[in-house]
Amino acid sequence: MLNKPLTITVVLLAFSFNANAQQNNAKLHQLLNRYYKESSMISPLGETFNGIDGYNDQLPADDVAQLRKLHAFYANYLSQLQKFAKSPLNKKDKIGYEILENDLKTGLLLEKHHTEYMPINQTGRIPMYMAMVGSGTSTQPFKTVKDYDNWLKRRRAYADWLDIAIENMRKGIKEEHVLPKILAVKVIPQLQDLVKNDENSAFYAPIKNFPVSFSESDKSHLTKAFKEIIPKEVIASNQKLLTYFQKEYLPKARLTSRINALPNGAAMYRDYIFASTTTHKEPEEVYQLGWDEVARITTEMEKIKNQIGFKGTLPELFEYMKTDKQFTPFKTGKEVLDAYQTIYATIKPNLPKYFGMMPKTPFKIRKTEGFRAASATAEYFAGDLPSKRPGIFYIPILDPTKMNTTSRDMEDLFLHETIPGHHFQMSIQNKNTSIPEFRQKPGNNAFVEDWGLYTESLGERSGTLYQSVSSVGSISNGNAQSHLFGGRFRIAHGKSE
Repeated sequence: MLNKPLTITVVLLAFSFNANAQQNNAKLHQLLNRYYKESSMISPLGETFNGIDGYNDQLPADDVAQLRKLHAFYANYLSQLQKFAKSPLNKKDKIGYEILENDLKTGLLLEKHHTEYMPINQTGRIPMYMAMVGSGTSTQPFKTVKDYDNWLKRRRAYADWLDIAIENMRKGIKEEHVLPKILAVKVIPQLQDLVKNDENSAFYAPIKNFPVSFSESDKSHLTKAFKEIIPKEVIASNQKLLTYFQKEYLPKARLTSRINALPNGAAMYRDYIFASTTTHKEPEEVYQLGWDEVARITTEMEKIKNQIGFKGTLPELFEYMKTDKQFTPFKTGKEVLDAYQTIYATIKPNLPKYFGMMPKTPFKIRKTEGFRAASATAEYFAGDLPSKRPGIFYIPILDPTKMNTTSRDMEDLFLHETIPGHHFQMSIQNKNTSIPEFRQKPGNNAFVEDWGLYTESLGERSGTLYQSVSSVGSISNGNAQSHLFGGRFRIAHGKSE
């Protein structure tokens, strides 16, 4: 027998619960949107890379006031977020909640390790990024007079940033929180390139490539401004940094290389495991995972060695691949770039067979700029569809005749960094309006890089022929081969360093 009053009560309670959940979700969305807008002010250079306008004239330094601002930002939003009960949230909002909670906790967790004490490293950080984005061919827009003025303002802010960076490095020296010497020495030639005040400098590129819409008056005004600020502020600031690094910092750089050699290094290592993987695994556990992977890969390597008919040990196979001239076929940088274009042309017609959605953001393959190529790795920088800025796959080419196609298999590298790897994932994520804006930007390293690693296994299905292997035999197991030529040993070993 149906109890009508009870039924009505249950229905009303269910309706009330659903209405409260929807209201809760709406308030959460408001919080997520506020967080995203305020985070732009915290990291304006990051927003330039993300294609967000409105912050292209800013470059805050990590002084005491900025660090306090960051702490208050993280703590305030974490407090607001944790006022929401997760259980009533729908699945998508729970994911957004947990991602933001993880990001905020990470920000607070890493504060005590004073990352500001090492603001510069062999990959460049701000000095390299300022040269790169200021070249006019990267993320900083140079389409209007206002764009040029924004860049001049950011350039002036760079001098202040650098003074604070030197001050922070001096604090780091006192606390013995410094770079390993083997990395610090790599910074010096990069800075030496950045103090060259000649017409070929990347700093002058924007005034050599004015938009056709600029008036002669605009061109004259901006040319004068650039020629004044570059030697007086940009070159002078970089020279100041170079002198400091050579005379003061390098002699104090440490002879150790492990993170745990730093003050509180063991705790730092654990915290960075959380920051990179969202897990609280112990370093020993992560290290053992690496060695387990080495054992698995070694077994696959032995199978592949036998499949290609190589008569010898694995070390002998590696030496053969390292020294045989067929694996160093390039004579010019253009030939290297053309080889990657050929891989792209091979992959492209096969993509619709496996992916129902294609990125609309344009994509380009470029040689890494000379001033940072020596210490750079192949890397991808996300594009921006609204501004038609392409995603860029950078390849460092120091000596094309020494570029070995098997040192990091070209096909695997392309799949990982570009299509269907980072370019695919980031471009589609960037235009996914069904998720909060803060989730539309590159996310946790574990997710981003794991997708890239997975896409390396798609070589055979995407139509690429592993050119480095085709001359010694045909291999059908694309996944195993991607591990063989993807250099996975360094992943396992790198985690212990």
